[in-house]
This record gives sequence, structure tokens and C-alpha cells, in this order.
Amino acid sequence: MMTQDNDKTDNDKTRSGDTRQDRLKSALRENLKRRKAQARERAGAAGPSREDEPSLDEGIAGKAGG
Repeated sequence: MMTQDNDKTDNDKTRSGDTRQDRLKSALRENLKRRKAQARERAGAAGPSREDEPSLDEGIAGKAGG
């Protein structure tokens, strides 16, 4: 009867070890995603994009309407 109890606890340890590994893998993946997103934001903030510049039509319309 003692061997069954020992086997059960060994299986529980293995299962909990697997879930810990899964949690660690998931946390590392999320951290990597977050860091990549931050790097993209920093790279985008480094220089103005073409979307930030007014188009030529907007500049002409603004002067004519004033």
C-alpha cells in the first residue's frame, strides 16, 4: 500500500513540474512579445512618419479658407 502512495506523489510532482514549465514558457513568450512591441514603438518614435506630415491639399485648403 505504501508503494501506491509513493507512486501517486511522484506523479503529482511530475505534473506540477510540467505545469510550472508551461507557466515559465508562457511567461517568457509574453515577455518577448512585450519587449518586441516596446522596441517597435521606440523605433517608430525615433523619426517622424509620413502620416504625421500634412498633405499638400490640406495646406492649400487651410490658406484659402482663412
